[in-house]
Amino acid sequence: MNRLIFTLLAMVTAGCVTHEKVTRSTAPTSTERIAKNPYVGALAVDIKSGRVLFEENADAKIYPASLVKLMELLIILEKVQHADLRLSDTVTAGAEAARVGGSQVFLREGEQFTIDDLIFAIVVQSANDAAVVLATHVAGSKEAFVQQMNKRAAEIGMKSTHFASVHGLPPAKGETPDISTPRDLVLLARELLKHPETLRYTGCRERAFRSGEQSFRMRNHNHLLGTVEGCDGLKTGYFNAAGFSIVATALQKERRIIAVVAGCRDRQTRDATAQKLLTDMPLTENRE
Repeated sequence: MNRLIFTLLAMVTAGCVTHEKVTRSTAPTSTERIAKNPYVGALAVDIKSGRVLFEENADAKIYPASLVKLMELLIILEKVQHADLRLSDTVTAGAEAARVGGSQVFLREGEQFTIDDLIFAIVVQSANDAAVVLATHVAGSKEAFVQQMNKRAAEIGMKSTHFASVHGLPPAKGETPDISTPRDLVLLARELLKHPETLRYTGCRERAFRSGEQSFRMRNHNHLLGTVEGCDGLKTGYFNAAGFSIVATALQKERRIIAVVAGCRDRQTRDATAQKLLTDMPLTENRE
């Protein structure tokens, strides 16, 4: 693994994260299994300068899975910033939330939580039911919120991304999957990190959800938290066809790095690769 990463690193020239790199990847037309060993694509960037520290197949099309919740987080935080929402606003869960599968906080129709509580649920627990409830509260329906997600993606230059859901679950028969690339996910991460409160959610390792007998501990799926020095986000994603992916960030020696590793066949490879990209990148910049 070390030899692969650093051989490729030596071949990378410094450049802006928005640089258009020529690739021959094409979007998957259905949810066939795309996960590879060690990964489908990876990218590491110095957030301040935009300098690319490492990349391999950064424009490969991938299924982001639960990483789509980062766009939901961005939209909500922007609405809070513009006073369209307040974190203390109360949201009531509808019947649709109880029908959502995958990771969840088991919302029941009529339960009420603050937007702040539900953000922690989608980030820490990766709760699909909370994602549906928040999207419906903000936009009136999941479909309307997905339109907002795609509009915002276009505005920040995510040219190869198309969102089809608010949660990232595998599509049902006849539906289209969420599609993105490592390069686009770095753009999303950079936009999110303009909001300091992002790290309050993504850096949270554990948090209680719901009071009383039905209370339980949510545990963050990002195993780099508390393991990699300076790591405080952002999000993991997984389903079988997509493989294991992560958008990770860490403050290393006064420099913040974003690393995306997408489409791994196993979690261990994803986490080990992301850790190397966050901690083993050269600290000096090329100067003329």
